[in-house]
Amino acid sequence: MEVLDRAAAVSPDGRVVVFMLPIRGREVEAAVARDALEEHFWLPPDADAARTLKTFESGRNRIVAVAQRKLLARPDEPLRLTVNDFVTR
Repeated sequence: MEVLDRAAAVSPDGRVVVFMLPIRGREVEAAVARDALEEHFWLPPDADAARTLKTFESGRNRIVAVAQRKLLARPDEPLRLTVNDFVTR
């Protein structure tokens, strides 16, 4: 039996952090853009993958909340969070 790794991971190109979002009894793949982490979560521009994941984990509650709202509003679109998704309105 294959075991899937559900931990957040930095994409090979370093442009997003991919994570699984549990919602309504299922898991949906989601991604948050690195520039959103830099702008809204104080990730240094030259941060390596380990620091990027640490920043993601520190902001996970807010990121998941934004992702859940976006998924409920647009359930048929890929779940990709950008800088604009974190702008306070």
